Amino acid sequence: MGPPIMAAPVLELTGVSKNYGALRPLRIEHLGVSPGNQVALMGLDQPAAEVLINLLTGASLPDSGEVRIFGRSTSEISDSADWLATLDRFGIVSERAALLEPMTVIQNMALPFSLEIEPPPADVARKAMALATSAGLNDSMWERRVGDLDPLARMRVRLGRALAFEPAVLLLEHPSASLSREQVVSFGVDVRMLAERHAIATLAITADAEFAGAVSAVALALEPATGRLRRL
Repeated sequence: MGPPIMAAPVLELTGVSKNYGALRPLRIEHLGVSPGNQVALMGLDQPAAEVLINLLTGASLPDSGEVRIFGRSTSEISDSADWLATLDRFGIVSERAALLEPMTVIQNMALPFSLEIEPPPADVARKAMALATSAGLNDSMWERRVGDLDPLARMRVRLGRALAFEPAVLLLEHPSASLSREQVVSFGVDVRMLAERHAIATLAITADAEFAGAVSAVALALEPATGRLRRL
């Protein structure tokens, strides 16, 4: 019997550099995330995290090096339809994801499936309820206005919406920044358990060591000057 066949990374960056107007470019010597793995990455501020998310989803290309997603270089994405099909394989949890503040939790969860959300059709409402439950929002919160929710519940709405199309990869962009100390670890554990249950690979970009330890199996720190990653 030969050696086990290792699954190709779902995300892989090699020799990447991207200038975005900061003091130095974003540099990553090598980063790989395998299918179903949970990885946390520390050492990126908010602007650098946004740049990395754009590189990983193919929204922008590196100035040098290569970004491969699902075994394919992002430079090979040919047109907008190709890019949108690729983007559907990602779930993105970010404060930049706008919420409909006057609308309810269920209406916000329904939005990925339909623009008809006042109220959503029955089949869409069922999907929205399932997403809310997966994200840790119980039925007592479903009819509450999102604008009235605390930061943790709002982040759970973003998490639920990120799961709408059963992504292969979950990207989290500083998700704990607005949370209290008491909420950080519990949210990280919930995200990790959810990802493990559904075999979703995760890359959590965070400045919070507690969150990194809770959400991931592997925590890495970026050395910005060199692009090297060291395991924490």
